Amino acid sequence: MLTKKHSKFLNSKQFHKLKSTVINHRYSCVTLSLFLFILFWFSSFLFSFRIGKKPLSTTTQSTNHNVVAVSTPPAACRTGVLVYIYDLPPEFNLGLLEDCQHLNRFTNMCPHVANRGLGQPLPSLGRGWFATNQFTSEMLFHARLESHPCRTRDPSHAGLFYVPFYGGLHMSSRSREPDPVVRDVLALRMVEHVVGLSPWWQRRHGRDHFITLGRTAWDFLRESNGGPDFGANALLDMPPVKNMSVLVVERQPWTGMNHHGLPYPSYFHPTTCGEMLTWQDKMRRSKRPYLFSFIGGARTGGGANAAIRNEIMRQCGASPRCELVNCAANGSKCHNPEKVLGVMTRSEFCLQTPGDSFTRRSTFDAVLAGCIPVFFSRHTCYTQYAWFFPQDWRSYSVFIEAEGLTPKKMKKIEDELMKITTERREKMRSKVIGLIPRVTYAHPNGTTLGFRDAVDVALEALAKNIVN
Repeated sequence: MLTKKHSKFLNSKQFHKLKSTVINHRYSCVTLSLFLFILFWFSSFLFSFRIGKKPLSTTTQSTNHNVVAVSTPPAACRTGVLVYIYDLPPEFNLGLLEDCQHLNRFTNMCPHVANRGLGQPLPSLGRGWFATNQFTSEMLFHARLESHPCRTRDPSHAGLFYVPFYGGLHMSSRSREPDPVVRDVLALRMVEHVVGLSPWWQRRHGRDHFITLGRTAWDFLRESNGGPDFGANALLDMPPVKNMSVLVVERQPWTGMNHHGLPYPSYFHPTTCGEMLTWQDKMRRSKRPYLFSFIGGARTGGGANAAIRNEIMRQCGASPRCELVNCAANGSKCHNPEKVLGVMTRSEFCLQTPGDSFTRRSTFDAVLAGCIPVFFSRHTCYTQYAWFFPQDWRSYSVFIEAEGLTPKKMKKIEDELMKITTERREKMRSKVIGLIPRVTYAHPNGTTLGFRDAVDVALEALAKNIVN
């Protein structure tokens, strides 16, 4: 039965104003689930042997960050924990795409939500490359999970329950709506649908449920944020959602105890292990004539982040060892994946300063390019993506303290980077290139990858932290 807190929430005036929607779930038969389980088990057994080589271990931990793609297909379900995907009405996910032109007030999202969120192919870069938008991780996760070997269509066999709500796309489509009730209505209906109609929610009051969101946590914390209203809704303030695990591209680092950082999507979505190995090898051999680079635009206003960002751009522009791409003057270049990756693959270090929020999609573009990230706030990476990056941040990144400092008191970036020896840089770059698989969203058609992608890593962490 529901807790008193959740019952009170579902019986509130907000819910009584909504039109109740009753959806009858139809679950696949146990026979089909059993057949799929046997098929996956047999495939795992068959592929676990390689002539002249040891089989890939099925025991993995999220703390192992020395990741290199291998040519052996993974076991059917490495975590041993099956995931059930809720069959939500289309209004909560794919139905939102019907009005793709209005999903974002700045951009026509129709080209970006194509191909299940991969976006438009980039044939000039080869197979597996797409012009992926930074806000489509919720779509990519959903598409990947649908064909994942850990999926079960029988909820009685599941240890984890995934709620495929495209809350980020919906939030951005309503960010100009002045009435907060209108902003919240779809999220409220989604919560009512899952909490009120699902017997599986009641089993652990949602603690084995999770959701992915393609925008920052701040976009869903209107009630608790306490700051200016910039169009956020209150999804993450709802009591039932606080019981769930929320996988979001930027977590609230102080009070978001149920928030877990999920990588921003970059442009590479390999289908095979060979594609990943080829790219990693290319990054190892890449010539890097520039010591460091920065891609971004200046910020206006008197905020501390804007002042530090502008100082970083000034330092980069003044150094012959830095390649600067000012997005205010070269906007088209900043949105061209080939140009962005070109700059990063020519650089040893890539500067990652906070912008509109703590995190940047550019961090994951840099990793993909084998470029060592340089951070100026701990909240840009270290407090965000614990599942995906090593605890020892010195092994793969550089940190230059900038928070609380004026631009005049900030260290000279070039001097700090020149202190790092060539040998040390090579070790750091090797670590970064080894991280590429685990922060990459594999193509949804890639079922036997031979490496763990971002979805695999997230499922392993959820199984460890919630189920086990």
